Amino acid sequence: MAKRWYVVHAYSGFEHQVKRSLHDRIGRSGLDDKFGDVLVPTEEVVEMRQGQKRRSERKFFPGYVLVQIETNQDGRSIRIDDESWHLVKET
Repeated sequence: MAKRWYVVHAYSGFEHQVKRSLHDRIGRSGLDDKFGDVLVPTEEVVEMRQGQKRRSERKFFPGYVLVQIETNQDGRSIRIDDESWHLVKET
């Protein structure tokens, strides 16, 4: 089936920990084939501080993690497998 993008809410500032935790749980549960990428969208920004240019990384969506999950189509509805849903929900 096709993989679709889903947005997971996380505490702001803990996005990378959630990403790491999801990767670990996916690997341990053996569901690698049901998940695609796990992303924390960021951009590199050049700022002027005290007369110097500094590069920093800024999050596009603070408090959110994007997860690509395989979906199943049951007639008209598109659903996520229960096992995949619980893995993401309990992270």
